[in-house]
Amino acid sequence: MSYPFSLVLHTHLPMVVNHGRWPHGSDWLNEATFECYLPLLEIAHRLVAEGLSPKWTINVSPVLTEQLASPEFQKELSFYYENVRRACVESRAHFKQEGQEQIVGLTYFWEEFYERMWELHRRIGGDIPGTFADLQRGGHLEIITCAATHGYLPLLSRDESIHLQLRAAVETHKRHFGRAPRGIWLPECAYRPRYEWTAPTGPERGRERRMRPGLEELLAAHGLEYFVADSHLVAAGEPVFLYRDFIGLRGDVGGGTSAPIPVGERRSPYAPYRVASRGGTGEAIAFIRDPRTTLQVWSRDHGYPGEFSFLEFHKKHFPGGLRFWKITDHSGDLGTKQVYDPKFAAEKVGLQASHFAGLVRETIEQAREGGPALVCSPYDAELFGHWWFEGPLWLEQVVREMSRNGVQPMTLGQALTVVPPQGPLQLPEGSWGEGGDHRVWLNRDTEWTWDRVYSAEREWVEHLQRGDGGHAELKRVLSQASRELMLLQASDWQFLITTGAARDYAERRVAEHYADFKRLSEMAHTLRQGQPLSTDAAETLRRLEREDFVFPDLDPTWAQAPKA
Repeated sequence: MSYPFSLVLHTHLPMVVNHGRWPHGSDWLNEATFECYLPLLEIAHRLVAEGLSPKWTINVSPVLTEQLASPEFQKELSFYYENVRRACVESRAHFKQEGQEQIVGLTYFWEEFYERMWELHRRIGGDIPGTFADLQRGGHLEIITCAATHGYLPLLSRDESIHLQLRAAVETHKRHFGRAPRGIWLPECAYRPRYEWTAPTGPERGRERRMRPGLEELLAAHGLEYFVADSHLVAAGEPVFLYRDFIGLRGDVGGGTSAPIPVGERRSPYAPYRVASRGGTGEAIAFIRDPRTTLQVWSRDHGYPGEFSFLEFHKKHFPGGLRFWKITDHSGDLGTKQVYDPKFAAEKVGLQASHFAGLVRETIEQAREGGPALVCSPYDAELFGHWWFEGPLWLEQVVREMSRNGVQPMTLGQALTVVPPQGPLQLPEGSWGEGGDHRVWLNRDTEWTWDRVYSAEREWVEHLQRGDGGHAELKRVLSQASRELMLLQASDWQFLITTGAARDYAERRVAEHYADFKRLSEMAHTLRQGQPLSTDAAETLRRLEREDFVFPDLDPTWAQAPKA
């Protein structure tokens, strides 16, 4: 008897290359590379060498893929590696002087870890996207896409914006991974059905109303067959904001819409569903996040990452930023943390992996009473290795334990052949955020960012309607304006503002991309009037093309709905 299971990893960081270094610039990407992306590749290769195929579904967001493939990133990663090597040596000298031999031993542990990851990076020629593509060609995982810059699709005010986000995603995916994606990770698992839409904030709120297609219709137009939705949208359960355990919120975010009301009867989260809006012209399949296995992994208080023997994420030694302490207890007092023991932590990982495989099998057995059942467990990839250092090792052990327990890992594409989709079903609006609605991204602290987005969208659409008239330089300007708009639309900025994790940085990025868009819009007006760009304007255009280099083949006409 088969026990189908799909692990989905959402891999994404916003555009940080050329936008600062520490703590929220390129070092953010460097940390994720050493602690998450390279370890994931290492364990995938190790499993495949043993004859075990992980069958993960992994999304590498287009904006992240472009950065990982860039020469600028390679330079930054090399610089970062030299810094962490120096930190190991300097920390060793410090703790030797302090007489803390156990921590001295951990400096060697970290030195070996970084050297091993750097050697893997060298061995694959620095090509992380290409190495994931090789694993996909070997049938060991499926790579799906995401909105190009992780734009929060339900709140974007123009369908043209969504078309551009999706078309750029598909084209970038084909360029890096050699084939079109079948599935997509909707940013923040945020979904909106077809209805009469009005801007939720700003001067147009309540004044302008127009019928907008459901996101499933827009996905279908771009050949995207399936996505992942949160369980409360179908199971009538309480939404759970899983970031809270690692990042938290600055008090009550408030100011958002009310929690969505599920449509129709309570349905099982253990089947995919064909999603369609009443009156719509297309459909897509939704895989539903399993609440049991998701909480078991995400929660620091009740899940695996909270094991007292595991590495403490929040306590670092400065200078250098290395971590030498374990979680120890739930007190939250960083001053009482005890020294980390990697070997003991690894033993705990094995026990947890065995428990998880049993939990998946038990969940499927219980869900099977209503027909074929699938457990779909989606996570942010950065949980594994970054927030939860032992996470990659846990993933490796899970694959081994599942092979012993009869649980059958499969990609989302494979799962459709084993557990056929039910439906059609109408999904309500919602996300996987706090409250299950949009409040993490739209609240009193972030309303001004949406004013910027909506203003830029209006101006951008006016330029699109006028076209470029075959003017090569005008097309360059409009292409870069489209990039700046997409970077402005990234949902990361509102998330970082709301959580307080990097509020100043996020607010600065919103202001910068909006200002750059406005400069480019003025350039477009100048060129339309038959005047040449000034020397300063031409240099600004070159600088922005160089700094915000993503999607080099972008064509503003991608904002148009694809022809049937």
